[in-house]
Amino acid sequence: MNKASLIDNYERKGVTLSQKEKDIIFSAFKTVHVKKKEYLLKAGEVCDFEAFVIQGCFKKYCLDDKGDERIIHFSIEDWWIADLESYNTNEPSRTSIQALEDSEILYITKERKEALYEEIPILERIYRRMTQQECAALQRRIINKLSLNATEEYEYFCMRYPTLLQRLTNIQIASYLGISQEFLSKIRSKKKL
Repeated sequence: MNKASLIDNYERKGVTLSQKEKDIIFSAFKTVHVKKKEYLLKAGEVCDFEAFVIQGCFKKYCLDDKGDERIIHFSIEDWWIADLESYNTNEPSRTSIQALEDSEILYITKERKEALYEEIPILERIYRRMTQQECAALQRRIINKLSLNATEEYEYFCMRYPTLLQRLTNIQIASYLGISQEFLSKIRSKKKL
């Protein structure tokens, strides 16, 4: 699976790559095994990488003014994870990225990615599209946060990400939704009635 799934991810976006281009891409990424609870990035560090999840699950989160964790994003198989703000500005990250499961990723540094754009220019367009998709997903999340009540937001989460439900704890889901674990339990019990 591993690096081939990255190529599949590119090709699903309508790009056909030669074997030479595939070999260049394979050599640019490093396969990294990440243990559950291990960090890829801690708040205060500069994010100089992007990672493609081959297997596993990650959370990207920040801490609020009370020190409570607020999950911004989850990444599972065939999804990317990074702190794009820190990556683009070279400023310290305000988020942390932590493995929720033993995981395997394909890791590429910012420097190597820029070189890859020079070697295979079509990749820059693919990454632009992926960034646009991430921006659209974040916008959808903001709109949901502003326009849906907690029950509706939970229902949307269940509909949009059904495979995540079995992999996450109630605490993690509640943190992502911005509600207490107790309130999430009430929502779930009402749904069972």
